Amino acid sequence: MTETPREDAAGSPPPSPLPSPLRFFPVTLFATVMGLSGLALAWRAAEASWGVGPVVSGAVAVLAAAVFGVVALTYLVKALRHRDAVAEELAHPVKINFFPAFSISLILLSMLVHPYSEAVARPLWIAGAALHLVGTLAIMSAWIGHRPLPLGHITPAWFIPVVGNVLAPPLGVQLGFVEMSWLLFSVGVIFWLVLLTLVFYRVMFHDPLPNRLLPTLAILLAPPSVGFLAWLALSGGELNAFGRVLYYAAVFTFLLLLVQLPRFIPLPFFLSWWAYSFPLAAFTVATFEMARLLESGFAAWAGVGLVAFATVVIGWLAVRTAYGAVTGQIFVPE
Repeated sequence: MTETPREDAAGSPPPSPLPSPLRFFPVTLFATVMGLSGLALAWRAAEASWGVGPVVSGAVAVLAAAVFGVVALTYLVKALRHRDAVAEELAHPVKINFFPAFSISLILLSMLVHPYSEAVARPLWIAGAALHLVGTLAIMSAWIGHRPLPLGHITPAWFIPVVGNVLAPPLGVQLGFVEMSWLLFSVGVIFWLVLLTLVFYRVMFHDPLPNRLLPTLAILLAPPSVGFLAWLALSGGELNAFGRVLYYAAVFTFLLLLVQLPRFIPLPFFLSWWAYSFPLAAFTVATFEMARLLESGFAAWAGVGLVAFATVVIGWLAVRTAYGAVTGQIFVPE
């Protein structure tokens, strides 16, 4: 004899239990690790410029590592318990591009830990670089190997899996992986130009980006900023013509984004706002490097303003994200 579900006084079955918030833990949260790691590197560059010890950068680096541990462990549990939810994110035209944020986080963490322990930094860098290259191949294969993609699926988030390769050379050269660094740099730069063309075609000749994705326009600042730092590492630290092209492309992109602020400010908070964080931090590091190479007081003061701006922006994003996590606003179906 089988039991039937109990009914309430009105004769209807009890409501089904609510789905676990873990099911809706988003892969986009790895962008928080990228933003915090970038802020730590920005403060490291500022402290080096000012001749002070790594106090702020060290504290932020510890926070970034802790956040990475929490996010990675939680997402692993989600992958074990809710494989279908992870499969849905992998099939999503935007969310799939945030999976390589995991390998980018490993590369960034290796950069943070390198001054303290090369023995720890080396395996982190190898794992991050290898995983990211594999992720780039997998995602690009998904773009070109199955079906035509609607033009509306093209967003600046496409830069994450491709241009993330450019993050590897600054430390890779120091660790002795010179040719691997050249490979990753070449992939990132060449396909950055391809994707840049596609993204501008999409935003100019197609429907505007939805509000949820509008902050991803800030990702446009990351490729030339990180590319400049990678080129310096690969070219022996000398400022040459191509380095200037990359840096001043970043300057123009930053100014272009500043002009868009009236469109950004009224937007409600989404996790996509973290798209502002790492590109801004990367541009800050690039500006401090340019100030050092040119011995420019103007660039040095610009770096001071940028690190302050980045700290305010990323600090606000961290507080707002923590509030959303505590109140359950983040772990809900879209």
